[in-house]
Amino acid sequence: MIFHRIRDLREDSDKTQQDIAGYLVMKRGVYQRYESGDREIPVWALMKLAGLYHTSTDYILGRTDCRGPVK
Repeated sequence: MIFHRIRDLREDSDKTQQDIAGYLVMKRGVYQRYESGDREIPVWALMKLAGLYHTSTDYILGRTDCRGPVK
């Protein structure tokens, strides 16, 4: 599920929800709802997160288990 992957990526990067919310220019509570699955992630935010974590949107979406960047 998406929210598990974005939480794991954030934690692996030693970032807080506030750090990521600031990067996405939104309130922490909005980002927290993405991680909890209470709110769908907009495409623009998904793309920014993939760039930040150097991975693919497919990995974040659970369409692949390959965490590396798209080549």
